[in-house]
Amino acid sequence: MGALSGKVALVTGASRGIGKGVACALAEQGATVYVTGRTVAAGQQPLPGTLARTVAEVNARGGVGVAAPMDLADDAQIAAVFDRIRAEQGRLDVLVNSAMAIPDAMTQRRLLKEAARRV
Repeated sequence: MGALSGKVALVTGASRGIGKGVACALAEQGATVYVTGRTVAAGQQPLPGTLARTVAEVNARGGVGVAAPMDLADDAQIAAVFDRIRAEQGRLDVLVNSAMAIPDAMTQRRLLKEAARRV
């Protein structure tokens, strides 16, 4: 049993990067890890990684992975995830905020062109 066996964690931005790494580290210590993010299926974002892949890796590393799709820009989705954790687990022991937004390159180019026209 790991140091976090029986503990419940929530990691935002867990589809890839630091969030995924943290979720996997928590799993290695035996935690139940709710992984959140916007990327549910492959191809939704230009970067690799999905909640399903992270859940599979969390499970493979000895934890219990639970996908919880969530957009942090939507208060109702945030509340729903916390309500779900409360209903399913009764508590939350660990919260890791690791989500970030990467601006779309096309959007950046468009904004730069618009700014250049104004100057």
